[in-house]
Amino acid sequence: MGVGMDVVPYDVPAWGVGELYFRAGKLLYHELPRAGSPPDDPPDHPLAERVLAYFRGERVSFEDVELEAEWATPFQERIAEALRSVPWGEVVTYGELAALAGRPNAPRAAGTFCAENNFPLVVPCHRVVSSAGLGGYGSLGAEYKRRLLALEGVDL
Repeated sequence: MGVGMDVVPYDVPAWGVGELYFRAGKLLYHELPRAGSPPDDPPDHPLAERVLAYFRGERVSFEDVELEAEWATPFQERIAEALRSVPWGEVVTYGELAALAGRPNAPRAAGTFCAENNFPLVVPCHRVVSSAGLGGYGSLGAEYKRRLLALEGVDL
């Protein structure tokens, strides 16, 4: 994925294998766990430990994680900030997220940001739902999103 990048794989029982990508100490990208071969050694990184704790159902905060998001527009930065402020166990609609980011008439843009989110737990787009129900969750699907929300006590 690039020069000067560190990759930290992690294995979550009943979920699969994920990876954290860092550049210069900032989170560049995060892959949620899915079927795959577990790493040879357990993760030796504080963020990987927090991710594992999250998947054990512990209330974990990721608000202090520095993100490599120089690509983001000012609106995308506001969307990310708004998403990071949605508490554990709560959900917002795409329209509510857009309003929290200062653009109440931009729910599609909020949805596009969620679909392209490089930091799915740190910027918790699984906490954003459609006004008609659960909504999608990219290639991982709605059932994966439902499982993440169930970890947080949300039943949709």
